[in-house]
Amino acid sequence: MYGGARAEKQRIRQEVRQTAANLSPEYRQEASREITRQVLALPFWKQAQTVMMYSSLPGEPDTRILMETALKEGKTLLLPRCYEAGRMEAFPVKDPSELRPGTLGIPEPAERITEKPEPDLILVPCMAAAANGIRLGHGAGYYDRFLAEHTGKTVCLCFRKLLRSDLPAEATDISMDLVISD
Repeated sequence: MYGGARAEKQRIRQEVRQTAANLSPEYRQEASREITRQVLALPFWKQAQTVMMYSSLPGEPDTRILMETALKEGKTLLLPRCYEAGRMEAFPVKDPSELRPGTLGIPEPAERITEKPEPDLILVPCMAAAANGIRLGHGAGYYDRFLAEHTGKTVCLCFRKLLRSDLPAEATDISMDLVISD
């Protein structure tokens, strides 16, 4: 079963990469604005004191305004830092301009020996997602391992054009509490 699901995920990733590559910059920008609007209206957002999110890559919904808003609202902003063996930790960030490319080339916070607060809300990236909370990541398992150890509300941000109903799930895949798209 697992081999079949893995192969199917790889096939879908190839399709999604093609679809994502064809999304216009205008669509990405407008869709990101709508996703941001919906996130900021969530009761989860309003109640959260500590929000973890990701520094978006060009093919993902833009999280810059969400980062800025979290800091303006006095929330503790956490961003992930990736390590070898698919391990990820979340560190507080006070200024997103201090982020530097990490192991995977993704902007990350500097590693500090500081308190790592537990996130109330975790905004999760994806390559594709399904309305029922299944998400398709890049395949390294960083988020699934991290989410297995944390209890904050999980919200996946996904462009509407990358929503799918045919995503297989494996036993190690963590379902999202909510999927938000434009």
